Amino acid sequence: MCGIFGVYGHRDAAALTQLGLYSLQHRGQESAGIVAVDEGGRARVSRAMGLVSEGFEEAEMMELKGPIAIGHTRYSTAGASAIENAQPILARVRHGHIALAHNGNLTNAVELRRALEDGGAIFSSTMDSEVIVHRIARAQAKSPEARVAEALEGVEGAYCLMVVLDETVVVARDPHGWRPLVVGKLGDGFVFASETCALDIVGATLEREILPGEIVAIDEHGLRSIKGTEGAPVHRCVFEHVYFARPDSKVFGGSVDHSRRALGRQLAKECPSPGADIVFAVPDSSNSAALGYAAQSGIPYELALIRNHYIGRTFIQPTQAGRDAKVKVKYNPVRELLEGKSVVMVDDSIVRGTTTRGLVSLVRAAGAREVHMRVSSAPIISSCYYGIDTPRREELIAAQMTHDELVRHLGVDSLGYLSLDGMLAAMPEGPDGYCHACFSGRYPTAIPLEPELLRAGGGPR
Repeated sequence: MCGIFGVYGHRDAAALTQLGLYSLQHRGQESAGIVAVDEGGRARVSRAMGLVSEGFEEAEMMELKGPIAIGHTRYSTAGASAIENAQPILARVRHGHIALAHNGNLTNAVELRRALEDGGAIFSSTMDSEVIVHRIARAQAKSPEARVAEALEGVEGAYCLMVVLDETVVVARDPHGWRPLVVGKLGDGFVFASETCALDIVGATLEREILPGEIVAIDEHGLRSIKGTEGAPVHRCVFEHVYFARPDSKVFGGSVDHSRRALGRQLAKECPSPGADIVFAVPDSSNSAALGYAAQSGIPYELALIRNHYIGRTFIQPTQAGRDAKVKVKYNPVRELLEGKSVVMVDDSIVRGTTTRGLVSLVRAAGAREVHMRVSSAPIISSCYYGIDTPRREELIAAQMTHDELVRHLGVDSLGYLSLDGMLAAMPEGPDGYCHACFSGRYPTAIPLEPELLRAGGGPR
């Protein structure tokens, strides 16, 4: 999962893109980058490891001039966490330049890369995204959008793309619509973003979603759209609403906050906690679900865990060592609220269990009499190949332990997960059209033949 943002037709395109990336920081914290194109068609790039706030010096931003810019925040699901895998990619080709930012995961990246290498292509990174750059460079179609469409023929998996071909911006979304992508207006210019919260920060007005399978191009002649694969079933990622997206965003046409409150209300119906004194969230992605649980159950909601906001999201850290270290400094319990109480701790998901087990210990040490864990999603039991960093089933705690074993391992008095049906029913426009492979094991497409090679030599998101 990554965040992508782009601007066309605004004199401060790079500065606006930097602002947009701040709003998409939750989608990736390994690296950030911006490519800008000036009025003369010259493209410049700035990329750095770490956060948006760490990556762009004022002097660098002053050099990123022009009315066109695209940006990226990276969370790797394939390819090493290294500067050569930071995006956007900028490549010089015989007819100009190609800049590309990608959110998603290509399930056949290994096969596509081998075919390109057999044809003489030389790769400079281990990202699956670079496969698309090579295919665009080799495309024979005349228009920029047709070249992108040609490059995407035979590409499988999840992708939202922002591509700059000379002075044309092209955005594309895979036919199944796994990842979100929207377009907004800002004066006479256009803004594209993974989530609507990034439009808000620059003052853009939401126009619409980019449709599954749609390719949109914008240049001096205006905006135009072509539709790709017709009739492909939609598989929007349910985990966007459960965890990844910001609650102030609209994703897949619906409010994330609204969905999470609905998840919490349904969780209270399915997994009540009679006799509990308070409900609290594992902040921040579980706040809305905990509010829904409290409203439905009538148990008071309290701010019993305080999060250090200068520490990143533990789940999307690239290594287990990084996750362990950050859990220890990320949260602090409020003893006055917990001491002697029977408490309901609401979290949105349990992936590896590292954070949850540590938090339960913290809450116990703060004096809680009973800890009842409630999870506003179904158990995660299967690997994701579409952009979530769960490639190995053995890392998923719910796939390795029985319910009773989980209770003992986490150190809780009780544990309740939301049902799969209950989770899907809380989604915008009802339960249909969502990918839930990580919760059900039912994959909507063929899974990669060599998933470990995909992770080692695929690409960011």
